[in-house]
Amino acid sequence: MDPVGVAAAPDAGPGPAWQSKCPWGTPNTTSISCSLADVMSEQLAKELQLEEENAAFPEVVAVAEGPFITGENIDTSSDLMLAQMLQMEFDREYDAQLRREEKKINGDSKVSISFENYRKVHPYDSDSSEDEVDWQDTRHDPYRADKPTTTPRRGFIGKGKDITTKHDEVVCGRKNTARMENFAPEFQVGDGIGMDLKLSNQVFNALKQHAYSEERRSARLHEKKEHSTAEKAVDPKTRLLLYKMVNAGMLETITGCISTGKESVVFHAYGGKSVTEDKVIPPECAIKVFKTTLNEFKNRDKYIKDDYRFKDRFSKLNPRKIIRMWAEKEMHNLTRMQNAGIPCPEVVILKKHVLVMSFIGQDQVPAPKLKDVTLSSEDMKKAYYQILNMMQQLYKECNLVHADLSEYNMLWHDGKVWLIDVSQSVEPTHPHGLEFLFRDCRNVSQFFQKGGVAEALNERELFNAVSDLNITADNEVDFQAEIEALEKMNEDHVQNHGKKLSMFSSDGDPPIYDE
Repeated sequence: MDPVGVAAAPDAGPGPAWQSKCPWGTPNTTSISCSLADVMSEQLAKELQLEEENAAFPEVVAVAEGPFITGENIDTSSDLMLAQMLQMEFDREYDAQLRREEKKINGDSKVSISFENYRKVHPYDSDSSEDEVDWQDTRHDPYRADKPTTTPRRGFIGKGKDITTKHDEVVCGRKNTARMENFAPEFQVGDGIGMDLKLSNQVFNALKQHAYSEERRSARLHEKKEHSTAEKAVDPKTRLLLYKMVNAGMLETITGCISTGKESVVFHAYGGKSVTEDKVIPPECAIKVFKTTLNEFKNRDKYIKDDYRFKDRFSKLNPRKIIRMWAEKEMHNLTRMQNAGIPCPEVVILKKHVLVMSFIGQDQVPAPKLKDVTLSSEDMKKAYYQILNMMQQLYKECNLVHADLSEYNMLWHDGKVWLIDVSQSVEPTHPHGLEFLFRDCRNVSQFFQKGGVAEALNERELFNAVSDLNITADNEVDFQAEIEALEKMNEDHVQNHGKKLSMFSSDGDPPIYDE
């Protein structure tokens, strides 16, 4: 071989005709001799590259200019060829889907619609046969049960003894089964058509009524969840109030729930910066969120509608307004108690139905209730006399009756008793004020008598000691009868002469004027 030339493989010679077509046959190539300078030439390299491309993709230009080539001998080595084949399949599937939608919508209607303008009319669809229709293009889906046939307008089908009216039991049953598909999506009806279920009119009407009632109940529950507080949860409006307090810097952070009750949920929070110079926010705060639903504490109104401070503003038809007045009532009562020196939470701020107070406890641990703490006999005796003194102060100096005083609403912290939960507290002139006071005396007397305090007075003696009414009755029935008589006299006096201006209006209570 010439050292400066390149020679190709020798010619394989003539062979059978099938070797020229068989991919495994010996290729017919000619020997080409060239110099080293020609091999290094860029022009020669480009010519060789073009020859190789033409040999590998001989039909690229034809595909781009002519129609799509179909058949078994398609050269799929071209990316353009594959793309056009895939596009053709996609367009055919899209057109078939449009035809199914047309047949589904039109049905047996005389007026039909067409999606002709939205079809992908491919230029290569002309080779396809119109007889090749997939089973999905037909109206009869083998995997979907047929709906019952409708009865003509004349009300019957058939003739003679084979006549079937629209009141036929089987026909009505199948129609009722098909009509169940119109129920709300939340109401699961199952595949009644596929099982050929036949529902009587009575059963269908009962299911229809039940579906409607379930739909309304679901809507009410959703609305209730959105607009009312639940146990250990707050509604969006309350959550927004808490976010505003944190964003304003009034609260540093809200750690979590520490107590739940029939009327409110209490959260613990760390205090932030003071909003005003004269108001100092304590390091730890208790956030009392009053529940905006009345289903757990329906007798709120009897504590507030007869209170002269809120009587004119009471509205039983607006629960939100009642809750705000309830929170405002606790704020005013706590302010009176704080001015009298009674140990109680200090009011920080009131925002609608959210009351922020000082936290009775330490390091997120609330002070234990009096019913949960174990006290020595000396501490128990000390707690009894402290409570007796607080009840007298509450009645005489604050002009209030707790109305729910028990070991559940008294905390033991720093060696003394703290009173909480005074939202239901009323004045002694309330139509049921003395009854509430007698109930408080009974709860306190029974608790300390069971606790072993020998000096504890009974409920009647404790009532007289707190109120200074000195009711003399031998038994409890006569004692309560005299209390009711006093309440009736006080109510008649208020109705006839009106209520004078209260001397305790300095804490921010609404002013009360003579009638």
